[in-house]
Amino acid sequence: MIPVGLIGWVVVLALVVFILFNAIQVLMEYERGVVFRLGRFSSVKGPGLRLIIPFVDRIVKISLRTVAMDVPPQDVITRDNVSVKVNAVLYFRVISPEKALIEVENYLYATSQLAQTSLRSVLGQSELDELLSHRDRINQELQKILDRQTDPWGVKVSNVEIKHVDLPAEMQRAMARQAEAERERRSKVIHAEGEFQASQKLADAAQVMSHEPTALQLRFLQTLTEVATEKNSTIIFPVPIDLIRPFLSGKDKTE
Repeated sequence: MIPVGLIGWVVVLALVVFILFNAIQVLMEYERGVVFRLGRFSSVKGPGLRLIIPFVDRIVKISLRTVAMDVPPQDVITRDNVSVKVNAVLYFRVISPEKALIEVENYLYATSQLAQTSLRSVLGQSELDELLSHRDRINQELQKILDRQTDPWGVKVSNVEIKHVDLPAEMQRAMARQAEAERERRSKVIHAEGEFQASQKLADAAQVMSHEPTALQLRFLQTLTEVATEKNSTIIFPVPIDLIRPFLSGKDKTE
């Protein structure tokens, strides 16, 4: 038969172990413990081994690491009435653990919902061309709006990045036709500029040759070297007009 005194010691030992188990808390380096004493905010505990009063204190652990949250695709109508689907990624971290618990019920859910509504609001004020070409400016504007609204919650939004813009098939075809027309326009402009520059160079060359007849003869000889290739059996020899002009003049006089 077990003595009554031994049973009492076992009960006391078990009670001490239970109290110590609830009184000792270990916090990681990236965690902070928000302590509530009898329901009221008491303090914020740092990392390491921490002691609390069992049944009186309640500790809630909050991570201070940066959270990467995916914003689900949102149906957005831009300012120029184009319907697109846009998703983004949000980077934020808790800088004030007591505010993240006291000021908002669930700071993760609240930040996610705020990011979705802000994304639709900001993109609805932008045109499609701005959304595609000025994405960095839109990201900065979203970051400022979200950071200002989450500051009372003790949450710091460090960055917002738009990941993907899903365009309708009709809009993709229209943009492809626009890009093709733009490339064709550039090709015509470049070709016209080349013709203009070539005509200027030819005019300059003609002016030089008009003052230097020898240059024209040298050009004739260069033409021979370009025409007479290795496998060409026909030789074209350009005859200057000055050589046959006396014969033409004599023929006219006889007539």
